[in-house]
Amino acid sequence: MSDKKPMMWMNGRLIEQEKALLPFMTHALHYGSAVFEGIRIYDTPQGKAVFRLHEHMVRFLNSAKVLCMSFPYTVDDLIEATKLTVRNTIPNADYIRPLAWYGENEENRIVLNPFKFKVNVAIACAHMGTYLGKENLEKGARLITSSWTKPANTSTSLQAKLCGNYVNSILAKIESNQLGADECLMLNTNGTVAEGPGENIFMVKDGRIFTPPLSAGVLEGITKDSVTIIARDKGYEVIEKELTRSEVYMSDEFFMTGTAAEVTPIRSLDQRTIGEGKRGPITKDIQETFFEAARGNDPRYQHWLTLVD
Repeated sequence: MSDKKPMMWMNGRLIEQEKALLPFMTHALHYGSAVFEGIRIYDTPQGKAVFRLHEHMVRFLNSAKVLCMSFPYTVDDLIEATKLTVRNTIPNADYIRPLAWYGENEENRIVLNPFKFKVNVAIACAHMGTYLGKENLEKGARLITSSWTKPANTSTSLQAKLCGNYVNSILAKIESNQLGADECLMLNTNGTVAEGPGENIFMVKDGRIFTPPLSAGVLEGITKDSVTIIARDKGYEVIEKELTRSEVYMSDEFFMTGTAAEVTPIRSLDQRTIGEGKRGPITKDIQETFFEAARGNDPRYQHWLTLVD
């Protein structure tokens, strides 16, 4: 192992990751007034590459806009900062975390409105691995339906990756793990299917693929978009519609997508077996193409990759 300490990018310069300290009066520490992204790094025949980096940084800036952040960097600035960070981090890093947050104010006051607070921006890397377990990429994960529902679209901005929103996901994740499941399914305030704590969902029935619309209270996922494009390129019909939990029970296949989860099949929900209780053929077809694209082995999707060097 190298003795070189991992570096991160923070407010325009590289620093040692262990030296990224925050003042106690940081607004985001108290109120969750921050936005973030999660982005994957893949090894490709051309070297390390970042998956759909441009789209992630566009969403990052759009999330900052929702919190009225005065953002000091452009998408191109953030792309170059990301590449620099990846070159100077731990060798096995496969995950990137951009974060922008409201810091402290000059008066050292505690107030809800952070409009006059400093905006900080940082990019760091970590090792994620296979989020829901490598074995579950084939045999499928086990889900329960969480007792916690997603917030309503009238309660917060669900299309922005606001840090404060994810307390809801944390509660759901803790519950599912305490009950012995790998992950959970979350319903919205209308009682229809929304998403997982950090994943979009797809259901397969009679050869067609269904996924909830944005109005169901879901994040506009970049991996979801990638999977939708791949599925349609393969000739599958992808339909956005409201889904009920019972429809999922009766589906032929069910899978989750996300930067962390990538494309993970689901074998059961609430102890009801989905389809044959393992990764189905359509899920397998899409999953394999997704990984070929992410690893630089499918020329149709080379434009999704940003080479680090």
